[in-house]
Amino acid sequence: MKITVIGTGYVGLVSGACLAEMGNDVLCLDLDASKIARLKDGQIPIFEPDLDGVVARNVAARRLHFTTDVEEAVRFGTIQFIAVGTPPDEDGSADLQYVLAAARNIGRLMTDYKVIVDKSTVPVGTADKVHAAIADELAKRDVQLPYSVVSNPEFLKEGAAVEDFMKPDRIVIGADDDRAIHLMRALYAPFQRNRDKLLVMDVRSAELTKYAANAMLATRISFMNELALLAEKLGADIELVRQGIGSDPRIGYSFLYAGCGYGGSCFPKDVKALIRTGNDNGHALQVLTAVEAANDTQKSVLEKKLVQRFGEDLRGHHFALWGLAFKPDTDDMREAPSLVLIEALLARGATICAYDPVAMTEAKRVLGERPSLGYASTPDNALEGADALVIVTEWKEFRSPDFSRIKKQLRHPVVVDGRNIYQPALVAGFDLEYYSIGRKQAENDKEITRNA
Repeated sequence: MKITVIGTGYVGLVSGACLAEMGNDVLCLDLDASKIARLKDGQIPIFEPDLDGVVARNVAARRLHFTTDVEEAVRFGTIQFIAVGTPPDEDGSADLQYVLAAARNIGRLMTDYKVIVDKSTVPVGTADKVHAAIADELAKRDVQLPYSVVSNPEFLKEGAAVEDFMKPDRIVIGADDDRAIHLMRALYAPFQRNRDKLLVMDVRSAELTKYAANAMLATRISFMNELALLAEKLGADIELVRQGIGSDPRIGYSFLYAGCGYGGSCFPKDVKALIRTGNDNGHALQVLTAVEAANDTQKSVLEKKLVQRFGEDLRGHHFALWGLAFKPDTDDMREAPSLVLIEALLARGATICAYDPVAMTEAKRVLGERPSLGYASTPDNALEGADALVIVTEWKEFRSPDFSRIKKQLRHPVVVDGRNIYQPALVAGFDLEYYSIGRKQAENDKEITRNA
């Protein structure tokens, strides 16, 4: 099957590469000439595990191609995926300018039947706008051509996107005509050989499903973060609470980890957009408004812990940060809790040395050059001369450090863990002060240390 993917960002590139992996002939369009040049040269513009191999394999097999030519892209695929950005507008709503521009290009240049698939995360009613934009362009040309507009939201986790696409737990298709549904079923048949994963529904329900899924997951995170702050005041352990409630099959364990707040390209943007959709339709979403507020508060928790330990004025204090990306296995810095923490500490006069396995180039681009902000080539180098170690992202390489060496390198034996990746008693056994989220500060336990 011939497929065009409009947009080579995170969703577009993963989708195009994985569809090519299943034997389809895929052409990816992007108006950024430098990005297309890099892709043709084998350079992947984002960090995503296994994606480079999938891209290289399918480029070599001549199933995956890249172009900046809009006319070529529209002519190429019967199925046209729109996978462009939908950044938040100032009022929190999704900015659809790139989606509608893609739709207008399709209407302006199409010469035969097309299935236009909204893959970008878009608010309810976007398919109607896409349909109208194409109809308007066809009317300008005084031609009548058949086309269908379909909603096919993505459910890809950054850091596991290739696996999620190749082995989906569900495939949501919002469509209103049999011809489009038939083509989408054929396209996704190779991805669901062990069971039928396709959920076919009306377009508006499909559009809402994507927002509802991300809003639900964000709600679970904010709920646990609020409970973690309460647990600290009550002397309870949020990790034990997580195990207690997660063992209930009605709840489960996913997205119940307390931490320093969620970030990324999806949860913050989609929660804001859904709140805006509610307001636009005269229905205030009170739960999601609280979810957003709770997350904003949680991103300041690590700053508050450092202020409580070292004082309001942090001039003369130096901190090591492990982790910059909003989550492991990605270089995505969008809405990352590390950004909030860095700005807060620098504003209080502190200096920082940060380390991240893959996100430092992107962090430097986002944060710019700061005299008080440095970057280390290894986790150990970041510790030199620091008053405390602050863990912001739970990369695997941080999970089993040499705590004795950490203590020797720090000016003060303080570890602030924003992701609860260590056992408090174990860390305290190395004469380190250990502050986590929603758990009591442990006393030194030499016996645990000897047995570790």
